[in-house]
Amino acid sequence: MAVLLLIAGLVILVAGAEAFVRGAAGLARRLGISALVVGLTVVAFGTSAPELAVALNASYAGEPDLAVGNAVGSNIFNILLILGVTALVSPLVVDQKLVRLDMPIMLGAAILLWVLAADGTLDRVESGVLAAGIVGYTLLAVILARRESAAVKAEYEASGADDKAARLWVTLVLLAIGLAGIVIGSDLLVRGATQIALYLGVSELVVGLTIVAAGTSLPEVATSIVAALRGHRDIAVGNIVGSNIFNVLCILGVTGLLTPMDLPFARSVLAFDLPVMVAACVACLPIFLNGLRVGRVDGAILLAAYIAYMLYVVLDAAGHDSLAEISGVTVWFVLPLSLIGFAGMLRRRARKRRDGGDEPEATDE
Repeated sequence: MAVLLLIAGLVILVAGAEAFVRGAAGLARRLGISALVVGLTVVAFGTSAPELAVALNASYAGEPDLAVGNAVGSNIFNILLILGVTALVSPLVVDQKLVRLDMPIMLGAAILLWVLAADGTLDRVESGVLAAGIVGYTLLAVILARRESAAVKAEYEASGADDKAARLWVTLVLLAIGLAGIVIGSDLLVRGATQIALYLGVSELVVGLTIVAAGTSLPEVATSIVAALRGHRDIAVGNIVGSNIFNVLCILGVTGLLTPMDLPFARSVLAFDLPVMVAACVACLPIFLNGLRVGRVDGAILLAAYIAYMLYVVLDAAGHDSLAEISGVTVWFVLPLSLIGFAGMLRRRARKRRDGGDEPEATDE
């Protein structure tokens, strides 16, 4: 039964992601707004629905640590693993608007959460600040979308894309069916994987830190990879950035406002996981700012960083004797190697621009 759940969840998840991406792309054409804006709002908010459901259920069940860990862990998962894997599947071109506006907002939201939670809790007022932030961000996205509408419509007409746009009700049905498939498929996949892991003797703590935390981000995984494969790269990248903004401002903000207790932040989260989340946001800056693309080398570095993070989490949960050695290797080898790789990418891309290179395209670099 666990294997059947796993297979059924994977099939439903992929089919749901396909329908959701088709609906999102069609909605962008029908409304005359860019695919990036749809990815940052409709797609990002929709694929973050599992995290919101888990956070609210966990808080009302008296397990607020799960809500906090799910939101923070999902953000780390989104950047390091999803962006890394998506770039490996299909190198991504990054829209300049994403670099100028949304990336700084994502980084600012992460730093704001770190500051507000520094005392160990997130109270009602602080949760209200985060919730107000997501309202302001959504309004800003809508305003900017209205301003760019005429230009985008002209671009669609010039390319003939508008002729392919389906009726509005069709795109809305695709979005609804796709979102339902994503949520149901990810739930079945997590249940099946968890049962298999427990059957094989893996502890529930490790399962919770890995499979369950990653499972709520499976909608982002499926949606971003399918969007990249179908050529909707703005939706793929916008989904990741928008989901991270949503996870911090909306999930933790709304959960903190609706639950009867303040959200506690464990010392380990403040000392390790939140800094890693902020560092993951910062790590995107040299990739996005220089060359405006995420190549396969960038994706491999991000993926390696996520493997190192998960290795540390699992060994820490298990109280393994080699934790100190792993920490030393991470500090003295993995991080310097990553910095050297980033520096090399910056140097190569700066040389290309100095030599009069063309506008960056998605390449295998």
